[in-house]
Amino acid sequence: MPGLPEFTPGDDLAGAIAAAAPWLADDDVLVVTSKVVAKVEGNLVRVEPGADREAVRQRAITAESVRVVARRGPLRIVETRHGWVVAAAGIDASNVASDTLVLLPADADASARRLRARLAELLGVTVAVVVSDTFGRPWRDGVSDVAIGAAGLSALVDHRGSVDSHGNRLETTQVAVVDELAAAADLVKGKLAGVPVAVVRGLHLTAPAPDTGTRPLVRLGPGDLFATGTRDLVGSRTPVPLLTRRPGAEQAVTEAFRVAVAALPEFPVVFRYGLEDDGADGDVVDVHVAEPVTPAAALSVGAVVGAALVQLQAEGWATRWQPVATLGGSSLVGRLRLGAPPP
Repeated sequence: MPGLPEFTPGDDLAGAIAAAAPWLADDDVLVVTSKVVAKVEGNLVRVEPGADREAVRQRAITAESVRVVARRGPLRIVETRHGWVVAAAGIDASNVASDTLVLLPADADASARRLRARLAELLGVTVAVVVSDTFGRPWRDGVSDVAIGAAGLSALVDHRGSVDSHGNRLETTQVAVVDELAAAADLVKGKLAGVPVAVVRGLHLTAPAPDTGTRPLVRLGPGDLFATGTRDLVGSRTPVPLLTRRPGAEQAVTEAFRVAVAALPEFPVVFRYGLEDDGADGDVVDVHVAEPVTPAAALSVGAVVGAALVQLQAEGWATRWQPVATLGGSSLVGRLRLGAPPP
C-alpha cells in the first residue's frame, strides 16, 4: 500500500490507511508492520545525545524480557512479557532515526482490534487486521514475518479430528493462518521499500467469538519442549530456600544422572539417595566420586552435576546444589536436594 507517510507518535494510523486505500472491501485482511503501530502508540525508547545506542538497546532488552532463553555474547534470545520468544526482545534499531529504538507494541492484539473498529467507522467495511513483526526461526537461517497481533480472524485453523484423503485422522495439525498471512504480505511490503501495510484479498475467514487474537499461538509452560535443556539456562535457575517433597524423586534423579554420565562417560559418579536427616527440605542425594577430589576431578564432577541439574529442570524439578568437598578430602563432593517447584 504506497502513499503512506512516515509515522510519528500520535498520528492517526487508521485515517492514513483509509485515505490511501478507500477501496478496502469486506473480508480484506490488512497486514500492518508492528513498527508503525509502535510508533503511533509511542512505544519508543529515546537515545539521549551522547549516549551509547547499543548500551541503551541492551538495557531496553533487559526491561522487555521476562526470561533469557539463550545467550551468546551480546546476542540474547528472550521471552518477552507478551510471551514471544525472539532475539533482542523484538526491539528494532533499523529503519528508524539514530536517536530512537522501537519496542514491540504493548498489546498488538488490542491495537489490531482498535484499527479494525476505526476502519469500520471510516470506510464502513469489515476487515481483519494482522500486526506483523520479523522473527528469526530456530535451526533455519533467514528471517520471516509472523503475526504478533490479530483481530477479526482466527489465529489457528484447527484440523485435528479431520480425515485426510487416505483415511488418516489428523491428530495435531493446526495451521497458523495469521503467520502465513504475515509472511505473504511481507513479499509485498519488503524490508527496504518503506511500505508498512499490505492487503490480502480473497481469503474468506469467519471472525471468531470471542476474538482471542494471537494468544493461541503462544506455546509456553508444559507445551514448550525447548524451555530448558541448554547450558545457557543454568543462569536462569532460581534456588528456593525450602523444597517440597514429591513422588518420583528417586526415579527422576537416577535418570538425570544416567543422561549426564552417558554424555560424559569418562567421569562416572556415585550417588546415595534418601538420607535419614533430609527432614522437610525435599529429597536428598549425596554425590560421591571414586577418586580423591583434585582440581581436574572437581571440573569433571561439575560438568556431570550441571548436566543433571539441567535435565531435572527440564523435567519440572526444583533443585538446590550444596557443594561440600575440599580438595584431597572425602569422596563426598556435594549434596543435591530436589522437590516440587514453588507454586
